[in-house]
Amino acid sequence: MARITASVYTSHVPAIGAAIDLGKTQEDYWKPLFSGYETGKQWFKQHKPDVVFLVYNDHATAFSLDFIPTFAIGTADQYQPADEGWGPRPVPVVQGHADLAGHIAQSVIQQDFDLTIVNKMDVDHGLTVPLSLVCGQPTPEHFQWPCPVIPFAVNVVQYPVPSGRRCLELGKAIRKAVETFDQPLNVQIWGTGGMSHQLQGPRAGLINKAWDAQFMDDMIAQPEHLANKPHIEYVREAGSEGIELVMWLIARGAMDDLAPGATAASKPHVAHRFYHVPASNTAVGHLILENPN
Repeated sequence: MARITASVYTSHVPAIGAAIDLGKTQEDYWKPLFSGYETGKQWFKQHKPDVVFLVYNDHATAFSLDFIPTFAIGTADQYQPADEGWGPRPVPVVQGHADLAGHIAQSVIQQDFDLTIVNKMDVDHGLTVPLSLVCGQPTPEHFQWPCPVIPFAVNVVQYPVPSGRRCLELGKAIRKAVETFDQPLNVQIWGTGGMSHQLQGPRAGLINKAWDAQFMDDMIAQPEHLANKPHIEYVREAGSEGIELVMWLIARGAMDDLAPGATAASKPHVAHRFYHVPASNTAVGHLILENPN
């Protein structure tokens, strides 16, 4: 059977993608941030999966305010980088894994989670920036991502958005789905977005380091506690865009220690933890959790 071996968490700030694409990663402003991802990049090289299930939010690219699914799974064979108004990022086409995606959709819907099936869409910085940060930027000589990716888009743009509890339980359903797939695949699940930031209004530029640190602590040790956190706390403490962090709970819910019959030995190992301010006007968090062998 397939198995989720690790979960990866990272911010997906669009300015990070621009810094990579424009060759600014070694500039004084950006160097501390990219240095903090070096450990994660080396970890990924040593633990390259067969498939990444990547949870992100679309930024009015594949979906508009005319049509916003709460949860949407990509079931296509490939996904083009989106033009977000200044041309597509110079990154490879994302190769999908239609067989596993279709199986997950079937299983999760039968577990009473309503998913929107997406057979064609472009993917924006919410998906491609995490790939660049963790996988490294593909070179012209080897212009492809290292493994297939299943995009899983979550609405955290237009209220009402899904609760933390719903996201954590969805992660549990995804783990169950993966484990019933009939191929021995090594799967990683990534939760992206956040951390504290607000892009508009009187609180634009809000950063809450203490709240972010506690969120990462709880993500490791008390995810069930985080699942009960109300939306208003995200908005009040982490800014209007801080609600993106509920997507981390989908990835966390898929880990072994939250499965039925889990024991203390099921707790994940923290392979890497990193936090940095600022990246544009955003706090950046990065966390890697490994399931026990």
